[in-house]
Amino acid sequence: MHTSASAPIDHFATQLQGIAALPHLGVIQAQGEDAANFLHNQLSNDVLLLPVGQSRLAAFCSAKGRMQASFVVIKTAPDTVLLVMSLDLLAQTLKRLSMFVLRAKVKMSDATAQWQLRGLLGDSARALLDTASPWQTTRNAEAHAVALYPAVLGETRVPRALWLGAPTQARPDGPELSSAVWDWAEVMSGVTLVTQSVFEALVPQMLNYESVGGVNFKKGCYPGQEVVARSQFRGTLKRRTALVHSPTALVAGQDVFTPTDPEQPCATVVLSAARPDGQGFDAMVSGTLESLQTGWRAGHVQGDALELLPLPYALLADI
Repeated sequence: MHTSASAPIDHFATQLQGIAALPHLGVIQAQGEDAANFLHNQLSNDVLLLPVGQSRLAAFCSAKGRMQASFVVIKTAPDTVLLVMSLDLLAQTLKRLSMFVLRAKVKMSDATAQWQLRGLLGDSARALLDTASPWQTTRNAEAHAVALYPAVLGETRVPRALWLGAPTQARPDGPELSSAVWDWAEVMSGVTLVTQSVFEALVPQMLNYESVGGVNFKKGCYPGQEVVARSQFRGTLKRRTALVHSPTALVAGQDVFTPTDPEQPCATVVLSAARPDGQGFDAMVSGTLESLQTGWRAGHVQGDALELLPLPYALLADI
């Protein structure tokens, strides 16, 4: 039986129960008395007023407002902040952040080897975070559990969490899940981190970051801040991320076209994953609002039609 965008997918929730390894993620550590202030001046969200033991989503942008990386930011101590990010961007991001340290009393380092990283789904996430809102964080011994946006399957919301534990820390209870299942749950949450495939391709709003707690418009300057603010306050947002279903595989960074403008791409695949039953693929695609009305096709204008899925959260209106 062919699974389409309109077919109920609530029943997949029973498969989103357990714990997945996250080898595609890494950790940058900022340590020193200026750690929070330094990152506050570099990222799209408030790090200075972030309480110890809590987390936020944030973007690291170029001067033109294009996202070079994004992080789950966790303040583990007054002088220590962890940045969980896509591993394929870690080395270049660490190098670039370190360039801006200058006289700030902070040391930036790759701390990936100092942490176990796991993704928790369903009851495994609920056991640690109960009904916590996204980005709320709990600590148990040397481990931190961050509530993420849930995977939304029709009328069913499946809890998701990011767990970081010290190497000797016992991992949470739950059956083992494949990274493919985790990736699909992430797609169905509509919230993801920037990877090399979309490096400098998007301003934060193009990935809906302002709608999921990734941008603070009241904080001070950071690289690209003027572009990000202008996009929001002048009503010039012309590109958003939507969820789609495809009968064939999509790849992050792949171009998407619309029949009314066959010569140039109108959208980009950000993250794609197979449905658990193998019947097609679901993906996050960032594209122009105009082309959303005329239809998306994968790879070229004669490619497979992409069916729109409901976005699992409300978008913040332009101001």
